Amino acid sequence: MKIVFDCRYTRVGQHDGISRYTAGLVTALAAKHPVTMLISDRRQLELLPDLPFAMASSPTSPRELFVARQVNALEPDVVFTPMQTMGTMGRKYPLALTVHDLIYYSNPTPPREFAWPLRLLWRLYHTAWWPQRLLLNRADAVVTVSHTTRALVEQHHLTSKPIVVVSNAADVLTADGAKDAAGAAEVPAGTGPVARATARSLLYMGSFMPYKNVETLVQAMPYLPGYTLHLLSKVRPADRERLQALAPDALLEFHDGVSDTEYLALIDSATALVTASLEEGFGIPLVESMGRSTPVVVSDIPVFREIGGDAALYFDSRDPAAFAAAVKRLEDPKEWFRRSSASKERSETFSWESSATALLALLEELAGSRARR
Repeated sequence: MKIVFDCRYTRVGQHDGISRYTAGLVTALAAKHPVTMLISDRRQLELLPDLPFAMASSPTSPRELFVARQVNALEPDVVFTPMQTMGTMGRKYPLALTVHDLIYYSNPTPPREFAWPLRLLWRLYHTAWWPQRLLLNRADAVVTVSHTTRALVEQHHLTSKPIVVVSNAADVLTADGAKDAAGAAEVPAGTGPVARATARSLLYMGSFMPYKNVETLVQAMPYLPGYTLHLLSKVRPADRERLQALAPDALLEFHDGVSDTEYLALIDSATALVTASLEEGFGIPLVESMGRSTPVVVSDIPVFREIGGDAALYFDSRDPAAFAAAVKRLEDPKEWFRRSSASKERSETFSWESSATALLALLEELAGSRARR
């Protein structure tokens, strides 16, 4: 069986969410079965495993409509793509595509940095379901990254094709900053329950898009005197000023981007990782934090329940006081340690190895169905 894995959404230089999903999953899948990667830029190989590859046009090129003709030449038995937008005109192979989330249908506010024509088109696209149905029904099967997203796809009748969950997971860093796909590294000494419970250090890893609802975290800081909220991602000056104005006396530290090693060090010394997102397709930072035995305090939304289980602490996403109350529960070292231990155990249910197993079973079924036909 020849598997072609569409890796053209891999970023150059540094991963985003879909790029990380691509790299983690293709690495684990290749350990189980030979894989040919499809790329559009040789620089993508820097963030991908050392595997056979073929070149194709960029997924953002006008040629994407006819990319199947390029893929046909590879004579694949089955193709997997980590997005739902891969061109299918003229394809001669079974195809599984991926939908990560449906966030922008319920939270249609576009990114603040978009020009107004793009903001208008963004809103128009997300006012109807039929474009998504057209995208998903072009494939032979649909992959989702969580059971929550699968339930939403089914709820809105977005596809008549089989839906399989191939869960997202997280790469965990070792102490020297190297990726460790097998599991979490040991948490450094000197960061025990008492020290962590009294550290009063909260981490937020994510963008500043409207649905991320970072405002609730900032507005809660006056209820948490002595706590510092570390905002780790790149931030526009306008977003920084807007958030600072919400709580002028709050201890906010804008890191404007961190390296993997810096991120690890911050997780290992934090009281908790926090987020007030209104909706997500998954939640990689949660798994990253729990894998390091650091508790998470998160908004009470279905996908976070799916990830955090009984290990996480939950709050109403629009209630700053409820968020502060949840954080304060961790000031008890016994409670912090209990959540820490439960978090580590919970994180082990998400791995690229188990996701690759689910994906391989789907690809074998699709290839087998084609052979039988």
